[in-house]
Amino acid sequence: MTKIQGSGIGKVAVLLGGNSAEREVSLRSGNAVYEALVSQGINAIKVDTRDDLIKQLDEHNFDVAFIALHGVGGEDGTIQGLLEFYGLPYTGSGVKASAICMDKWRTKLIWQSLQLPTPQFVQAENAAALTTFASRVGFPLMIKPALEGSSIGITKVLEEEKLPAAFSYAEQTGSPVMAEQFISGKEFTVTILNGEPLPVIQLKPANDFYDYDAKYLQDDTEYLIPCGLSEAKEQELQALALQAFLALDCKGWGRVDFMQDENDNFWLIEANTVPGMTDHSLVPMAANAAGINFEQLVLKILTAPRPG
Repeated sequence: MTKIQGSGIGKVAVLLGGNSAEREVSLRSGNAVYEALVSQGINAIKVDTRDDLIKQLDEHNFDVAFIALHGVGGEDGTIQGLLEFYGLPYTGSGVKASAICMDKWRTKLIWQSLQLPTPQFVQAENAAALTTFASRVGFPLMIKPALEGSSIGITKVLEEEKLPAAFSYAEQTGSPVMAEQFISGKEFTVTILNGEPLPVIQLKPANDFYDYDAKYLQDDTEYLIPCGLSEAKEQELQALALQAFLALDCKGWGRVDFMQDENDNFWLIEANTVPGMTDHSLVPMAANAAGINFEQLVLKILTAPRPG
């Protein structure tokens, strides 16, 4: 792997937008990244991957790509594969890890196989399969698309009668549907930046859980930094986050989300290989708590060793 740094960065393609359900969030992330790069004198160009991406790559002869795409088509390994075909270095995880992390079901299968703590789960072909799962683990359940992010298509279900509607809501995204045992307790997230876990953030949404509105639209979610854990428990959570991140072969930067139950046990929920970089996003908050401002954060992500 080579490291791009200083004046040798060259021309940067900030890949944003795309066609996924997370397009609007990606546009906000990408614009923030672009402004941070330009403010540091870096030659950056915004590239909406929805608009003839191949033509744009051919025209500009980029030196490196900053991936600010979320969801299917940008976070699932497809854009990473294209960039590798072009020989264009890019930020974040490679093809394999991106594809795995985009698939919450397969992510959890890997964690489960390594005996890392994650709530019980199932991938369901129909609502009847959810009923069978519920009879085994009980309620509440989280019903979600296996291949979406930003809490799109997710429902917390408290009773059997609500399962068919929740299944249909998740299925409308075009993704396989999965169910996960709901862990009642505190919610935490850990950012990984170039092999190091950043300060832990505790999330206290005003909503029933940290859904799309709480992530991007509302201003009433509380973000606790320090996170309220003892120093020993925070270090335990950071170590588990890094272990879970590396188990999926993730590189560069990303975020791992957790729940903590009433017995203080931590449970892995999911990993994100291209987390949001908006004004509501968690990675910039964690970086700031570590003394890294947004411009420095973007540069650290950009100049990390490439996947390989």
